[in-house]
Amino acid sequence: MNDKKGTLKKWFLPYFKKHRKTLVLDLFCALLTTGCELVLPMIVRKITEIASTDISKLTLTVILQMAALFVVLKAVDMLAGYYMIYVGHGMGVRIEKDMREDLFAHLLRVPFSYYDDVKIGQLMSRITTDMFEVAEFSHHCPEEFFIAGVKITASFAVLASINLPLAASAFVVLPFMFFGTQYFRRKMRAAFRKRREIAGDVNARTETSLLGIRVVKSFSGEKAEDEKFRRESTSLAEVQRASYRYMARLNAAVRFFDGLMYIVLIVMGGIFIINGKITVADYTAYLLYVTMLIAAVKRIVEFTEQFEKGVTGIERFAEVMEEECENYDGQGEKLCESVGDIEFRDVSFSYDKEKGDVLEHISFLVRKGENIAVVGPSGSGKTTMCSLLSRFYNVEEGQVLVDGKDIRSFDLASLRNAVGVVEQDVYLFSGTVMENILYGRPGATREQAVEAAKKAGAHEFISALPQGYDTFIGERGMMLSGGQKQRLCIARVFVKDPPVLVLDEATSALDNESEQLVKRSLAALSEGRTVFTIAHRLSTVKNASRIFVLTKNGIEEDGTHSELLEKGGVYARLYGSEE
Repeated sequence: MNDKKGTLKKWFLPYFKKHRKTLVLDLFCALLTTGCELVLPMIVRKITEIASTDISKLTLTVILQMAALFVVLKAVDMLAGYYMIYVGHGMGVRIEKDMREDLFAHLLRVPFSYYDDVKIGQLMSRITTDMFEVAEFSHHCPEEFFIAGVKITASFAVLASINLPLAASAFVVLPFMFFGTQYFRRKMRAAFRKRREIAGDVNARTETSLLGIRVVKSFSGEKAEDEKFRRESTSLAEVQRASYRYMARLNAAVRFFDGLMYIVLIVMGGIFIINGKITVADYTAYLLYVTMLIAAVKRIVEFTEQFEKGVTGIERFAEVMEEECENYDGQGEKLCESVGDIEFRDVSFSYDKEKGDVLEHISFLVRKGENIAVVGPSGSGKTTMCSLLSRFYNVEEGQVLVDGKDIRSFDLASLRNAVGVVEQDVYLFSGTVMENILYGRPGATREQAVEAAKKAGAHEFISALPQGYDTFIGERGMMLSGGQKQRLCIARVFVKDPPVLVLDEATSALDNESEQLVKRSLAALSEGRTVFTIAHRLSTVKNASRIFVLTKNGIEEDGTHSELLEKGGVYARLYGSEE
């Protein structure tokens, strides 16, 4: 309970405080609607009292006065209710918007390693479903509890003024009701949390299957994917049934206690009437107030589902927001545009200590402008080594130095702006060709983007598209061929114009014709830059200034293509196996 309160205080109340004026007015309107509702039993009591004492005094004038009072109250109730629904819900939507935007911004700033162990579908569920539940919670939670509190307090005050012993005998049931249902509320919260997690898994499964639909169909995997989805869907249905089971038990418990309250009122009220301690009019008012009270309690119980969903959503929001961010606040020295020597000094790194180091005591020095090729068997850490250069991961031991300075001392944004990456798996955003090129440098002009496309050898095919540079290329660039997507990615790096370039298997997935086109683009891109080329096909790196042969034992060999062949070592064996 304390953890939940701490989570609400730290991660939810700050968003609420921004709208406190709206909240105060919303609660004032809730007070008006509740007040109007509380007056009705008193009107009925008054009419009943007049009728039971002297029916001749119950004139049409009295009835019309009472009706006029009720009409005024109902008009106030309608206006206040309109504000509560429209403006109150609007407040919830604004809170949802602020939290969703902060959540997404935070997800962009968490370390790259965070995404190694998280499902994107789970994150999508937190951004959409969870935030919607938080919006409902933020509006209804204070409102519902405030209304219930006012009704309980006001009802007890009125009933106690009529007859304190009868009021106390009826209200004594309430504490037992709240404490007696606590167990089911805890179970519901756990079930709702589990349901959110499994719903995220269903989202993740859907996303994976549909994004990979080409692979699914090419391997006739429809049946297998359908079975996987059905398993996830069945798990979701089971946990939903569990949550509704606890909800039904909670509802049954509340019905038991409200029945007990009515029994107490019937028995005690009847005895009090017999003994002349209350009148029929008083007893009628009692019944109306208790009915109103029980309706308020039932509404709170019904709201328990929404309350637990909202709290679960806030807790899941807090889990992400408590993840440590990378430092994007401009701290550290700006990396110069002209990057000099790059050095790895006794660097070790592992993704999981239990599985051992991926890189162990790696040391080398690369001079400015050198074209370095990194080759070796799969799993030797080639991509990992280059990822450390951009600080997608931080070294655990040793240092990565640029111009003799540890890269951790540099401003992170300036470091990453200095490194351009062209990967085998090209990612293009849903949008136009121009938008994707300018992603490399948002402040660049259209003319600069066109010039970058020309250098990348992409201008010709882009011009042939239906709307040229303004052509929408679809999700992940599905309208383009592999070679076209790769050249578009190269254009994006051209417009970025980084001094350091990482080519990670940039041509391995292309056909021969596309490969030759992309190679020419990469050659143009590499001019005047320090280049790291990761390759499996050794024939593509023969012209590199130096070649690092990376194995589980570290950098076993270092030299030019001809030097390494003469050594007759690991490189020579790998090269010979390709011929």
